[in-house]
Amino acid sequence: MALIELKNISKYYGGGENKTCALSDVSLKINRGEFIAIAGPSGSGKSTLMNMLGCLDIQSRGEYRLGGADVAKLSDKKLSKIRNREIGFIFQSFNLIPNLTAWENVELPLIYRGINSTVRKELSLNALERVSLKNRINHRPSQMSGGQQQRVAIARAIAASPPIILADEPTGNLDSKCGADVMQILYELNAQGKTIIIITHDDKIAALAARTIRVTDGRIVSDITAKSS
Repeated sequence: MALIELKNISKYYGGGENKTCALSDVSLKINRGEFIAIAGPSGSGKSTLMNMLGCLDIQSRGEYRLGGADVAKLSDKKLSKIRNREIGFIFQSFNLIPNLTAWENVELPLIYRGINSTVRKELSLNALERVSLKNRINHRPSQMSGGQQQRVAIARAIAASPPIILADEPTGNLDSKCGADVMQILYELNAQGKTIIIITHDDKIAALAARTIRVTDGRIVSDITAKSS
C-alpha cells in the first residue's frame, strides 16, 4: 500500500464568476522512503498540492489517503495530530520565532506533543547536532546566517523523527553552498528511511531528486523516476 495516494483530486477557491481551479484531477502515489521533487513555476498549483499533502487544506473533490486513512473524513484534532507527529515541515522563510533561541525553536513542537522537558532537551540537542549546529543552540535567528536558520528549521522538523519531511523551497533563500548543505542533510534523512518531498521551482534542485513530478496549470504533466546507476 502506498504511503500517500491521491485519486482525482481537485481544489477550487472562491465561487461563481470568481471560482478558481488550483488543482484539476490530480492522481498520485508516493511510497515510503521515496525522495521526490514536485516542480513547477509560480502559480502552477504546486503549493496547493503541498498544502493537500501536508493536511493543511482539504480537497474540493477526489480522495486523499495518508497511511490508508481518508484525510477528508478525519477530525480537525486528528489532522492536527498528523501534522504534528507524521509530517516535518521545512519552509523557505524558515518560520522561526525571533525571540526564541535555536534550541527553543526546535523544542516548541515537542512541547505541543506533550513530551516531558528531559526528553525534549535530548531530542532538540540531538537534532541540532545532526545539522551541525550544537554550538549555536543559544543563538537567536537574528544572530545566525540564512543557512544556519534553515538548518534550525530542519532540526525542528526532524526532532520528533516524523516519517515524512515536506520541504517548501528549502533552498530558495540560500546561496549555492548553503543550498547544497541543506540538500545533503535531506539526502541523509532519506537514507535513514524518511520520505522526502520537496516543492521547488528550481529545475536544478528538482533534478537532484530520485523522482520528479512536474505540475502546470493545476495538473501533473510528467512524473519521471531517475534511472539508477
